[in-house]
Amino acid sequence: MPIVKHLNMKLVDRFLQYVKFDTQSDELTNMTPSTPGQMIFARHLRDELEALGLKDISLDENGYLMATLPGNIEGRDVPVVGFIAHLDTSPDMSGRHVSPRIVENYDGGDVVLNDATGVVLSPTDFPELKHYVGQNLIVTDGNTLLGADDKAGIAEIITAVEYLKNHPEIKHGKVRIAFNPDEEIGRGAHKFDVACFGADFAYTMDGGEVGELEYENFNAAVARVTFKGRNVHPGYAKHKMVNSMRIANQFVIMLPRWETPEHTEGYEGFYHLVGMEGSVENTVLTYIIRDHDRDRFERRKKELEHLVRKINNEFPGCCSIEINDQYYNMREKIEPVMYIIDIARVAMEKAGVTPKVQPIRGGTDGAQLSFKGLPCPNIFAGGLNFHGRYEFVPIPSMEKAMQTIVEICRLVGEK
Repeated sequence: MPIVKHLNMKLVDRFLQYVKFDTQSDELTNMTPSTPGQMIFARHLRDELEALGLKDISLDENGYLMATLPGNIEGRDVPVVGFIAHLDTSPDMSGRHVSPRIVENYDGGDVVLNDATGVVLSPTDFPELKHYVGQNLIVTDGNTLLGADDKAGIAEIITAVEYLKNHPEIKHGKVRIAFNPDEEIGRGAHKFDVACFGADFAYTMDGGEVGELEYENFNAAVARVTFKGRNVHPGYAKHKMVNSMRIANQFVIMLPRWETPEHTEGYEGFYHLVGMEGSVENTVLTYIIRDHDRDRFERRKKELEHLVRKINNEFPGCCSIEINDQYYNMREKIEPVMYIIDIARVAMEKAGVTPKVQPIRGGTDGAQLSFKGLPCPNIFAGGLNFHGRYEFVPIPSMEKAMQTIVEICRLVGEK
């Protein structure tokens, strides 16, 4: 499917506009959306969808935006396919005052993101850059994340829908699109109204580099381990003081050192210490627990509980733990409808992309949506090095993602 230069420019212009919205989520607010910037962005997108002439546009009080591109096939039933992306960016790094720039015809060398602070995007540290020599890349200024996760996905969906609307010769069924808040803090699907969305199946445009097609993800939980201490003047503390920070450190080193994100890949799970806040009297460790295999996932949770008991044997009543599951591996929900993976695979090939079927070493709204009755695998959006200052997205990868959406709609219409 040829993509005209005019549409490519729209895709890039949309993305460059979208990343200027500050939409970091915040798990501490206990609101939906968790930050006001997400609703501001959702209203902007709603206005844009109205200007494009889409139908059934709705934006609820929780920041869930949905719309319809009507089908143009008469005389037979066609499945309703959906495409979903999330409004928020990661709280791991600032998304305020994002200042993107385009590196034209990347030469394979170092890219200086910020000369003043010495931030360099280098193939020495990120060898995947070598895959994009000769392409135009969108990068950060080294002070913020970029926001390709998932504003690239939003730009790709809207541009694909616009393309379909302007090319009625491409026959397709009803297409539903949705943009939701708070994916980055694990709540993106919590208030997603699957019945209102009304799709037979959907795809999240939330993957990484070009070609990714994913229907397996981690089982996920978050654990908060609390240590209670007793503070006494350090000059008179012998046999009296109980330093909660020291005990917390003892707990940390009791976990296997090789089962961490920096030492695992593929289907290997991990314990990841993501937060540590403490004083002599009170320390809290926050872990995320991940594993593709459900049995191993459950054993990981039990191992944390076992270590808490060991700590309490030495320091009675010192330690407590709270574990909450976040999402589960969608594979069991996708396997009965594997034809939707076949459709995506063929669509990528028609768009000139080699599919890379692989497990997600993370999560996606599609996992929770699949368990809510909407089968929803994940497709690449094109970005790399998410959640940090070294994030970048090759423009051709975004174009291929947009083409893949169009081809999926065409294939569903044909079949």
